[in-house]
Amino acid sequence: MRTVGIIVEYNPLHNGHVHHFAESRRVTGAEAVVAVMSGHFLQRGEPAIVNKWTRAEMALRMGADLVIELPVLYSVQPAEWFAYGAVSALHRTGVVDAICFGSESGDIEWLNRLSAAVAREPDSFQTELRSRLKTGMNFPRAYSTAIGEWLRMESEREGSPDNQPVSVHDLMQPNNTLGLHYLIALRRLNSPIRAYTITRAKAGYNDAHVKDSSIASATAIRRIIGQGGGLDGVAPYVPPFTLELMAREFREGRGPVDWERFARPLFHQLVTMQPSQLAEMYEVSEGLENRIIRSLAEMDPEQAPTVSGLLERLKTKRYTLTKLQRMLARILLGHTRRHMTKARLRAGVSYLRVLGFSEAGRELLKQMRKSASVPVVVNVSGHPDNPDLELDVRASAVYALAYDDPRAGMLLQDYRMPPIRI
Repeated sequence: MRTVGIIVEYNPLHNGHVHHFAESRRVTGAEAVVAVMSGHFLQRGEPAIVNKWTRAEMALRMGADLVIELPVLYSVQPAEWFAYGAVSALHRTGVVDAICFGSESGDIEWLNRLSAAVAREPDSFQTELRSRLKTGMNFPRAYSTAIGEWLRMESEREGSPDNQPVSVHDLMQPNNTLGLHYLIALRRLNSPIRAYTITRAKAGYNDAHVKDSSIASATAIRRIIGQGGGLDGVAPYVPPFTLELMAREFREGRGPVDWERFARPLFHQLVTMQPSQLAEMYEVSEGLENRIIRSLAEMDPEQAPTVSGLLERLKTKRYTLTKLQRMLARILLGHTRRHMTKARLRAGVSYLRVLGFSEAGRELLKQMRKSASVPVVVNVSGHPDNPDLELDVRASAVYALAYDDPRAGMLLQDYRMPPIRI
């Protein structure tokens, strides 16, 4: 059956996601949908508002046929590695024919041309990127401006219409950026998967405020809940099953999860580690370990320490909130540089963890037993020696610490929780 892959976080699943899902099926003519979904910790370094099994159930209730977890190795990464890990998962199923992503531009052609130009990241481009980073630019802006300048110089040197300068504004749009990296990943994997894009509808990825009567970003929805608006306040922007599932999780004390629920375990890590130990953690770079120590010392001695307060002290023009959240997530989870080498990341996903499936998804799983190029994991206990999968198990255990009443069984739920079936 023709199958489209989508890459998602569903934090939480909202009406904009329903639109993307329906359009992905329509423009690709797909009979089945495989969703690669981040687990408990997400691309911007945030914990998910509810756990990965609940969000997988949302996806299945919407109509997805198979939900595969994006390993935490890739889920808490900048766009390049997040995209590469997710696309490698879709590619390695052996059953996905197409990928469809939302973008601000809604135009696949310029993204395809750009991905062809920069997929090999030649030395001249790397030189442009390094020169901008040295000025103190944060990485997203440095990357975008380096691409624009590099293409301009290539166009002038070769006189080629294919290398026309592109808008830095367009490159800085988060979904355009992710889309570009999805296309680069397809090229680097030499994947036959065909790419499509649709225009992101009505709410931007980072929009913190509601601008439409029925569509709001996940950021805005979480903000409404966090500021006391509750589920009633977000009802117009999410499908009924999302409300139902979030209500269940909140009632059972398993949400809404945010960074402040991890304040104690995070600050325990920060105050018990030496600067040299902090420097070994992934994403702690360029002396950030010293900035962390200074920021801890400068916090109000009369107030309980908060993650938001620490982030405010750490933030600079060079270090974005997203970069710092990813750094704190890696410290919380104990991820050192040796876990996250470039060689390991370039290898792509080493397993396909199944979080849930429908009846059509069951058929896809049967096909994947023959077509998948890496192990398909339905029962975690059967795969005890995969160090990347162990990172996911540990991340689930840490995530459970945020529940109102974490039980011992929740700490190792990956071993006990079967895939969601609908």
